[in-house]
Amino acid sequence: MIALWHRLADRLAHREPATPLALFRIALGLSILYTLLPMIAADVVAMVWMDRPYGGYRELSPDHWLVAALGGPTDAAVTILVGLGVVSALLLLVGLGSRVTPLVANQVMTALFALNPESGGGHDRLLTAGLWLLVLAPATATLSLDARLFGPDKRFVSSQPVAAWPRYLVIFQLVVVYFTTGVQKLGQDWMPWGGWSALYYALLAPSWQRYDTTWVATIYPLTQLATAITWLWEVGAPLWLLAFWYRATRDRPGRLRALSNRVDLRAVMAAIGLFFHACLWLTMNLGPFSLVTGSFYLCLWHHDEYAAAWRRLRDKLFRTDSVRI
Repeated sequence: MIALWHRLADRLAHREPATPLALFRIALGLSILYTLLPMIAADVVAMVWMDRPYGGYRELSPDHWLVAALGGPTDAAVTILVGLGVVSALLLLVGLGSRVTPLVANQVMTALFALNPESGGGHDRLLTAGLWLLVLAPATATLSLDARLFGPDKRFVSSQPVAAWPRYLVIFQLVVVYFTTGVQKLGQDWMPWGGWSALYYALLAPSWQRYDTTWVATIYPLTQLATAITWLWEVGAPLWLLAFWYRATRDRPGRLRALSNRVDLRAVMAAIGLFFHACLWLTMNLGPFSLVTGSFYLCLWHHDEYAAAWRRLRDKLFRTDSVRI
């Protein structure tokens, strides 16, 4: 047990370039903008987040300390919160403000979501959880104005090593979300005796339809298969942790370890998840759900893997064939 604890401590103390965390930061910034800007453009901010005397459709209570400090869900308070949300999202995109920016964004978005819980979904809490993880992580160490202005090498792209454990927490958060979601899907529509019909009914729900989806009746068997795969994939989310453990101990023996590393179980699990999220985004109006969840995927890969992928892409795009004369 002591030896296992020492190995865990060594792994958590590992340091690496912050590229995955920087991409995660940028994706969460885009998620905030995708949450707020459509509401501003549709002019529904007052209806959703302001109290009834100020144009809201229901009475709201200032449960969050920031809302209370601003005087309650009034037009002025909500305007300030939405404005701070947009500004903090832009600062996350450019990487300015170090850990203060995600802290401000976390509190602002938490305050807005707390005003009217009926206006959002589970992705709201996932977004604020991700922002809190950015408070723990030096995510502006690269791909940021912080790195350009204040970094040791004064470059926008920096290889300055940072602690790896915040990235591990992002991965763990993703696994927890999927696993707990899967084990809570105990309704018969998710089970064989319910005909694996959950996704079929979800695609036909009027409140979620992006457009007319009555055509899914013609592919009902495919929706059954997708329902079964989704449930098995979600309850199997801890396989991600096993895949990372096998990659970290690839020098040890074991057929399962060798197979996992040969086929890259981590990438297989990610491909299934991203495919389903893309399908949900194309067919259902779930707000920023897919974008928020997909942001966490960016931490599944190490800096070296991103660097290698960039080199391959660069060589392919800018390769010049020799011309024979």
